[in-house]
Amino acid sequence: MNNNKDKYVTFMVPFMLILSSSIMAMAWLGHLKYKESLSFWMATLVAWLIVLPEYILNISAIRWGIKKYTPSQMAAMNLSSGVLFIALVSHFFLGEALTMQKYIGFAIMTVAMMLITGAKKIENPESVKTVESN
Repeated sequence: MNNNKDKYVTFMVPFMLILSSSIMAMAWLGHLKYKESLSFWMATLVAWLIVLPEYILNISAIRWGIKKYTPSQMAAMNLSSGVLFIALVSHFFLGEALTMQKYIGFAIMTVAMMLITGAKKIENPESVKTVESN
């Protein structure tokens, strides 16, 4: 039973972090497509309504994942996927060009994420216990 839960956490935590990044990218940049028709306050309200589910996903993933992943591993998953989704929203929703320089940057970021998340062991288990007790 515990092994099934471990497999579930192994898959769901990265999935939830990546999904939260996609939602955040839309909240950060989506309103720019309607810059002329939405007031600043309406854009802020819409962005915050979009971001609320993102916070729930992000916090849930981090709390579930703390026994399986280190905080830096989860941050690497979230931040690198966030940059990728910013580029995708910028390109497909706002019409920004994806250049070779950006593709190379994403490739380097992918390698960095693999290096950070590739660590199998939690270096300092005591820090995890402290995080869990808070």
